[in-house]
Amino acid sequence: MNASKDTIVVNANVEMTTRSLQTIVENAKKRAGRDEKGVYRVDTADKVSEMISRFLLEKDFEGYVINYE
Repeated sequence: MNASKDTIVVNANVEMTTRSLQTIVENAKKRAGRDEKGVYRVDTADKVSEMISRFLLEKDFEGYVINYE
């Protein structure tokens, strides 16, 4: 995701509000659009992962865990 940071992919269960998940799915579908058969071709689970990863990098999760007590 971020070429300037040394990162790995971790599979985890993440608790979030249903509204957050619904919004991610709605926005992913809007961006992807429908194909010729009217079907959305977007992996919404990948979008959830992408958004959480981006949030963690932008909000300095590394700094948070270093200072966590």
